[in-house]
Parts: sequence; structure tokens; C-alpha cells
Amino acid sequence: MSKLIEQKIEELDRQLVALKQERDKLNNEAKNWAEKRNNIHKQIENLRQQAARLKEKRDDANKRVQELKGLREKAKTERSEKRIQIVQTREKLSVLTEKRPSRDLSDIEKELESLEWKIQTTPLSVKEEKALVERVKTLEIQRKVYTQLKQLKNTLAELRTEEKEFETEARATHEKLSELAKQSQEFHTLMLETLAKVHSLKSGADAAHQRFMEIHQRANEVHQKYVDLLRQVEALKQEMREKEEEKQTQRQRELRKEALRKAQEKAQRGEKLTLQEFKLLAEEESEQNIKEP
Repeated sequence: MSKLIEQKIEELDRQLVALKQERDKLNNEAKNWAEKRNNIHKQIENLRQQAARLKEKRDDANKRVQELKGLREKAKTERSEKRIQIVQTREKLSVLTEKRPSRDLSDIEKELESLEWKIQTTPLSVKEEKALVERVKTLEIQRKVYTQLKQLKNTLAELRTEEKEFETEARATHEKLSELAKQSQEFHTLMLETLAKVHSLKSGADAAHQRFMEIHQRANEVHQKYVDLLRQVEALKQEMREKEEEKQTQRQRELRKEALRKAQEKAQRGEKLTLQEFKLLAEEESEQNIKEP
């Protein structure tokens, strides 16, 4: 019987070794899939952070684009206002040009100086002085026309310069705006490409996780078989120990019986007993007394 149990234990031990190898192999494979999944998750996290930075750059560029659009429209509006003022100034200049005296400004100023000198230094009658004063007034009006013409021309030149400045500002702002809009689109495209990579990697991570779960489950099942067999081995070993103990107990009984027989024979022959033999006879007598009613 013990031999059969030993053979059974040996067979189970061989199965245990095979199961342990299979379980360890599955655990290593599951570990590899878990590491692959975790590595993909790290890549995904890095790409998501990259996408977030690209989105921030895109949004900043869009915000700046809106600000530049406002500046461009403001420059266009101010340029349009200057254009209106230029047209109005040209009209005033055209009207005033028609009123310009036929004489040159220098001739008018020379005559004014001469008349003013004459009024101041020459004795004149009231009539003559009045005539000269009226003449001076007429000449002043003519000179004022030249003064106004000069002012309008200066104003027109200033307005043209300002219009040109606003036009240049609007063009420069538009160029900056276009460049930023291009950058914004590039950031947006890169962000979408990055998110597409995230989506693709996520599918890979999910597949790796699924494989991990499947193999991990198989490893657990194999481990459970291993534990069950291990319990069977322990049960068989316990059975062997119990049988061995029973065998040892039986042998002890037989040895004690044989020793008791020999001690009884020596006592009957009147031979000297050893201490151990004396104890055996005493124990046997005590047991017999207990059995008797």
C-alpha cells in the first residue's frame, strides 16, 4: 500500500513540476504584456501632454490673431478716415484755388509793404487814406487766400503721410496675422496628428491589456491546479505518516509483548529481573486488575 502511495506521490510531483513550469511561463508572458501595456500608456501620456501644449500654442496664436485683426481693422478705419479727410481737403483746396489771385504772392506782399509805408510816412487826406486802407484790405484778403492754400497743402501732405502710415501698419499687421494664422493651423494639424497617434496607441494598449488579462487568468487556473495537486500530495504524505506511525505502534506492541513473555518466563524460573522487566510485569498486572470487575 505504501509503495502505491509513494508511486502516486511521485506521479503528482511530476505533474506539479510541469504545472509550476507552465504557471511561471504564463506569469512571465503576462508580465511582458503588462510591461508592453504600461509602456504604451507612458507613450500615450507623453503624447497627450504634447497635444495639450500644442493646443495651448494654437489657442495663444488664435488669441493673438484676433487681437491683430482688431488692430488691422482699426488701422483700416483710421486710413479710411484719413482718405475722407484727404478728399475733403482736396475739395477745399480746389475751391480755394479758383479764388487764388492772378498776381503772385510776392507781388502782393511788396505792394502791401509799399502801401503800409506810404500810410505811415506820407501826409494824406482823409479820402486818400481811406482809399489806401481799402486797398490794403483787398490785398490782405488776397494774401490770406495764399496762406490758406499753403495751410491746406500742408494739411493734405500730412494727411497723405498719415494715410500711408496707417496703410503700412494695416499691411504689416495683416502679414503678422497671416503668419500667426498659419502657425495656428500648423499647431492644430500637429495636435490632431498627435491625438490620432493617441487613439492608435490606445487600441494597442487595450489589446495588450486584454492579452494580459487572458494569460493572467490562465496562469491563475494553472496555479489553482497546482495548489489542488499540492494538497493531494500533502494528504497522501499525511496518510503515509499515519500508516507509518500505526506500523511503528504495532511493532512497539509486538516488541513489548515479546519482552513481557520473556520477563514472565524468567519470573516463573525465579531468575533475577531487570528494572525494565520488573516495570513491564507491574504494568501488565495493573492493566489486568483494571480489566477485572
